[in-house]
Amino acid sequence: MLLEAVFHRPKLNWCYAYDLETIHLRLRCKKGDLTEVSAWVGDKYMWDQSKELVPMSILTSDELFDYWECAVKPPYRRLKYGFQLKSGEETVWMNENEFFTEEPIEPDRLFEYPFINPADVLKVPDWVKDAVFYQIFPERFANGNPDNDPEGVLPWGGKPERDNFFGGDLQGVMDHLDHLSKLGITAIYFTPLFPATTNHKYDTADYMAIDPHFGDLETAKRLVRACHDRGIRVLFDAVFNHSGKTFAPFVDVLEKGVQSQYKDWFSVRQFPLEVKDGVPTYDTFAFEPMMPKLNTQHPDVQKYLLGVADFWVREVGIDGWRLDVADEVDHQFWREFRKTVKAANPEAYILGEIWHESSPWLQGDQFDAVMNYPFTDAVLDFVVRGTLDAKGFAESIGRQLSRYPRQASEVAFNLLDSHDTPRLLTLCKGDKRKMKLAALFQFTYSGTPCIYYGDEVGLDGGADPDCRKCMPWDPRDQDLELYEFYRTLIQVRKDSAPLRTGSIRFLTADAGGSKLVFERKLGKERVIMLLNNLDTAQTLTVNHSGVNWTDALTGSIYEASEEEKSLQVRLPAYGYAILKRQI
Repeated sequence: MLLEAVFHRPKLNWCYAYDLETIHLRLRCKKGDLTEVSAWVGDKYMWDQSKELVPMSILTSDELFDYWECAVKPPYRRLKYGFQLKSGEETVWMNENEFFTEEPIEPDRLFEYPFINPADVLKVPDWVKDAVFYQIFPERFANGNPDNDPEGVLPWGGKPERDNFFGGDLQGVMDHLDHLSKLGITAIYFTPLFPATTNHKYDTADYMAIDPHFGDLETAKRLVRACHDRGIRVLFDAVFNHSGKTFAPFVDVLEKGVQSQYKDWFSVRQFPLEVKDGVPTYDTFAFEPMMPKLNTQHPDVQKYLLGVADFWVREVGIDGWRLDVADEVDHQFWREFRKTVKAANPEAYILGEIWHESSPWLQGDQFDAVMNYPFTDAVLDFVVRGTLDAKGFAESIGRQLSRYPRQASEVAFNLLDSHDTPRLLTLCKGDKRKMKLAALFQFTYSGTPCIYYGDEVGLDGGADPDCRKCMPWDPRDQDLELYEFYRTLIQVRKDSAPLRTGSIRFLTADAGGSKLVFERKLGKERVIMLLNNLDTAQTLTVNHSGVNWTDALTGSIYEASEEEKSLQVRLPAYGYAILKRQI
């Protein structure tokens, strides 16, 4: 038993309240080292009368470690606990300081979860677990009102550049809500809608208005109502890390310098505000002079931005916020932000843009979820880039699952492309088979999937600005077969509860292999996914458990045989199947 690899700490993703009565415990050990693990739990005020051993099971694994987990419901919402570890005939007990070969006599040095205080529990919006998101870049989705077009607008469908405009607006979105409803979309994430000088609008000029090229406040309210009437939630994008160069307080500082009443709204290293050798004399997003960084520790900045957060949720009715460059804003501001937003709507979804490991933001006091770019990388590395084999992919996914409380993983924002990346079809070099394979994993995995506008009809595009092409609305320019694939995939997800909130377990994921089989399980329901990540047909094997199975995508039936203990499923090159037990 390699004790040096055994790890646990109270709180974070290792010991947390899943809800108001359940605590999840996790323990890490060397992969394949332990044969049995139990949590030794009880109430700290009546230990001898309440202590028991609760068996743990392997939640997930990565290339180095196994992660064991169990759920405990302490009757008085407090927990004292240790662990019993077994490897063959060897048994070791563990408290918060050391290991023992015999059961410790005194429990005073065990770990503790002192009390499940409701304010400390990460409570995520339940609706997100069932949602299917669609990201819209408003300037390129649809032009519904030519009267509000910007000067110099180009004909729809031209080549996107960093500084050109095609006239997309909110009326255009409303004109095409049927497209989204038929597809099965239940939530929209809009990139910024506030006034700005650019086509992407990440240089905000006024956080309390709608860009006049998109519409106005009443247009936004009509849009939200129209979406809600169809059961579609609405997520706005907020840029609180920085403003734009035309933001009135920044204009005032540019004009008045150190005499400006707003000089402390920004982080100025030296007056006057200028750029020296490519570096502004004030903090910015990256080194972009037109995006000055806001000082979110300043009370007036906090008051203004928190007022913004409250207004759009309470008065306009949006269902949450996506937060740009969220990891560069101080944690205390996000704590106040969460209080403000949840007071306006307890079911609002708070989504942070963070591209890496994000556990500090997912402890119940800041975000509900983050944009799951590690997931994106894993799927693309396996299916598109070919830099991960099946074993490496399963291990990468396992590592991600181990990092966060389960409720955060259940509402993680799972995307395969966005306005910041090349489009999925282009990454796949136009191979729709690979694109579908990647999407199949996305829609059968834990978390909420998001489609970038146009992917469902075959829109391609390289890196920014090419990934921001105009949405094609002529059916002759749309891949309707691909649209039908996404529509069917979304419906399968909606019809299968395990695909949304069930456990996940990899059944086949071999080193050097291209066959991937995993299951999602919820209660007695079990769904098995089979993926062939190879440019030739292969036969995959799965235990049939004595029942017949139906492919949820094609309706094909796989009958269990009394002679054979497994099903043989032949998949074409880059093929897939979603097997559900026949009832």
